[in-house]
Amino acid sequence: MSNETSAAATVLPAIDSGSTAWMLVSSALVLVMVPGLAIFYAGMVRRKSVLNTLAQVFAAMGVIGVQWILVGYCLAFGKSQGGWIGWDPNLLALHGIDWHSVYGDKQIPELVFVMFQGKFAIITPALIAGATAERMKFGTFLLFSLLWTTLVYCPLAHWVWHPEGWLFAKGVLDFAGGTVVHISSGFSALVLAIMIGKRRDYIPGLSGEGFAILPHSLPLTLLGAGLLWFGWFGFNAGSAVAIEFPAAGYTAGLAFTTTQTAAAAAALTWLLIEWLHQGKPTTLGIASGIVAGLVCITPAAGHVLPWHAIIFGITGSCACYLAVRMKGKLGYDDSLDAFGVHGIGGLLGAVLTGIFCVANTTNTGLIYGDSYQLEHQLLGAGVGAGFAVVGTILITGALKYTVGLRATDVQERDGLDISIHGERGYHADLMS
Repeated sequence: MSNETSAAATVLPAIDSGSTAWMLVSSALVLVMVPGLAIFYAGMVRRKSVLNTLAQVFAAMGVIGVQWILVGYCLAFGKSQGGWIGWDPNLLALHGIDWHSVYGDKQIPELVFVMFQGKFAIITPALIAGATAERMKFGTFLLFSLLWTTLVYCPLAHWVWHPEGWLFAKGVLDFAGGTVVHISSGFSALVLAIMIGKRRDYIPGLSGEGFAILPHSLPLTLLGAGLLWFGWFGFNAGSAVAIEFPAAGYTAGLAFTTTQTAAAAAALTWLLIEWLHQGKPTTLGIASGIVAGLVCITPAAGHVLPWHAIIFGITGSCACYLAVRMKGKLGYDDSLDAFGVHGIGGLLGAVLTGIFCVANTTNTGLIYGDSYQLEHQLLGAGVGAGFAVVGTILITGALKYTVGLRATDVQERDGLDISIHGERGYHADLMS
């Protein structure tokens, strides 16, 4: 080895191999959530639109995967411009990031951090697809995803997660995306569902609490829920990188435990509520409970204790169950309950964080006698919901009067698989 090569090798920044390995695994786990979400959603639609539902979520992996590299990371984590947005020309297309550079003081390659955060950016607009299933134009959804991620998600991520973001500076806690991911996508989903209108064959359920459009494959939905639960450990436990070094340390262990506990408590709670309320414990209810618990614990996973997580799971499941049951009475068609589970679950989780937080935070929660954190959690949740609503109204309105939001009546009747993609998910003899 030449002296020049040897000298160059000695000046490379140190990385922690354990933290790097954990963050690589966490990034992969979060990406697994995206096909998990696609399968979860696809099982709940009708056979004639199953491929379209899968395609919307998978397409987000392509559209946002490229957007994040070109400009998304720059806007979310670039040099803060007054706490409102990030900007650094060197981060555009990542051309100014040396592949040997590390992220802050975390001793992981910056490119690994870029990839980890990029998976959050991918799944967030994909969650919104559940609100408009079976009726939104495919091209319009892709444009919406691109515009929404750039104009809503990236600024909000900067406010909450960048060390100089204005909500971060105020002390708002969002461990892994309760506000940035779930509140933003859930409330945006509600706006989009209202603005695009109900499905052409929308029929309120007999009780007025649901819809008579039934899932075509609950085994798919359960498989998707399982993949989401599995991937969520990377989603939450991987987020310890923002708080602790090494990333695979005490906080990651706490977040891993609270994630598991809340999901289990929520699944059991939804099952029991449904059993008592409707007389039958459904598999769809179990799957919905799992996701409700995971959503609710996300903003608090590294800030609360395992026994707190049981409360998060129980209350999250109750609140989301009520929201899902009420949508028929309120008259909006949130096809796959993106708002009822993610919007309501994320909002509740953000508020409960201010009540129970005790770990990795300057201020403890309300149950420990301090109201400061609860007040700031209410601020963060309100800002996140309000910003998402206004941004979605503007983006959706612009698309509605330019390219159009909705598939034609004939396309909806025939199903979006054959009319938009020219394919069928199942043999024609099995079509309903």
